[in-house]
Amino acid sequence: MDTSVFEVAGPVMIGPSSSHTAGAARLSRIARQIAGSPVLKADFGLHGSFAETYKGHGSDKALVAGMLGFREDDERISKAFEEAESQGLSFSFHPTELEGFHENSVEMSLTTEEGLMTIAGSSIGGGEILIKKINGFDVEFSGLTPTLVIFQLDKRGVLSEVTRLLAEHGINIGNMRLSRKAKGDIAACVIEADSDVPAELAEKIKELDNVISARVIHADF
Repeated sequence: MDTSVFEVAGPVMIGPSSSHTAGAARLSRIARQIAGSPVLKADFGLHGSFAETYKGHGSDKALVAGMLGFREDDERISKAFEEAESQGLSFSFHPTELEGFHENSVEMSLTTEEGLMTIAGSSIGGGEILIKKINGFDVEFSGLTPTLVIFQLDKRGVLSEVTRLLAEHGINIGNMRLSRKAKGDIAACVIEADSDVPAELAEKIKELDNVISARVIHADF
């Protein structure tokens, strides 16, 4: 039986709930990586059980803690609001409805020096998560493996150039997903790799024609 010990015992964490605290912290921490530049303001739209029980389970503190880069076993989670204030991060919470999402889900609207980004994801149990949407594009990755998030123009040949660079650096693709809203418009490409993706490779991908941005999300577990 292929079952992780984390699915049975749960992650090492500051409690009380692997779904509502550990998962919430991981969702927010990965969103912080996706945003890239320091987050100045975070608005958390809480869906389902998150919206109903976030104060009692500490999901609010865990989300803020993750946005500060704290891990789920960090004792500072209990003081996350005070830490956020000292670091200049403002935050807010409100209930929302996310159609087709797991009951433990959140939509994060993040303001950075580069602008506004929205990231939605779910805590699916045992501290494990799925990032489901970035700026309205369907994605879906767990953060357990190194991941490239690329925004590009939907033009012929872009993906072949990206995969060529990955092959030249000896990086195998474990999973790849492309999402677009309309033919010829902007597309989002998510590539989960079997090994670390060096920062210099992301820079080379950024330089390709028709690539808007490329960001490496380091494995988080």
